[in-house]
Amino acid sequence: MSESIVIATRESPLALWQAEHVQALLQKRYPQKSIQLLGMTTKGDQILDKTLSKIGGKGLFVKELEVAMQQGLAHLAVHSLKDVPMQLPEGFVLAAVSSREDPRDAFVSPRYETLESLPAGAVVGTASLRRELMLRAKFPHLTVKPVRGNVGTRLKKLDSGEYDALIMASAGLKRLGLSERIREIISDEISLPSPGQGALGIECLAEDSQTREAVAFINDEVTRACCLAERSVSRALGGSCQVPLAAYATVADGVMRLRALIGDHTTGEMVSTEKTGPWTEYQRLASEAVEALLKQGAQRYIDKLLVNQD
Repeated sequence: MSESIVIATRESPLALWQAEHVQALLQKRYPQKSIQLLGMTTKGDQILDKTLSKIGGKGLFVKELEVAMQQGLAHLAVHSLKDVPMQLPEGFVLAAVSSREDPRDAFVSPRYETLESLPAGAVVGTASLRRELMLRAKFPHLTVKPVRGNVGTRLKKLDSGEYDALIMASAGLKRLGLSERIREIISDEISLPSPGQGALGIECLAEDSQTREAVAFINDEVTRACCLAERSVSRALGGSCQVPLAAYATVADGVMRLRALIGDHTTGEMVSTEKTGPWTEYQRLASEAVEALLKQGAQRYIDKLLVNQD
């Protein structure tokens, strides 16, 4: 392998934290190598006045990084796994999935202590249709409005009074040293996380066996199995930002608990399921979860939302 490893990364503060975290792991493992960052601005970072579901989805955060790898400018890219499209482009692989930070959602507000304490009509900002679905289903008295931008940008909008509260990923806030902004960690029984939330995914070219081997030590097998189960559910049900879907797997004593739901964020309607079994059989559990959701009518939500996007 070459004497340097180049990591392609978005230039948002959170993306840089993630890339620098992996850079430090690699530097400790391979002290003789030069571990470099290649900062890039993606289309997803540039378009802030529209929701992701209306401008092409999560792939807008990774495409430029993939091109850099194809052109030989970088060996790998580090992503928030929840931002990685459910179907990777041909020629790319997830070489490693890191152990998970807290995957739950966080309630952030300068005025209110908890999500349940918000008064009727309070304005809650979120960039996620999944979180919007949760809010409309369980807190229909609240007003939900979209908010885009990196973590700092969204917090500024909150502090300026545009919103009464935000629902954000606790993992991102903790990684940026902003834990004090979290008023409440929302139970996963209230807000089920999105596939891969809290985990980092390391992507590289499938044919680049040297890079795959170099990052293999970062991979956490149980976390990877959980995330692959979650991503399999999402992929089977359309796997895009246009459909509000949650899937979250945990493992205790060798048993995986996989929960998933899908619904309509405009009405708060949803269907849900839960499957358990040996964690090594994560693909079977994912297939059973998908089958259960479809039997409950999940397809009608997918069809309605995709038609409305056209």
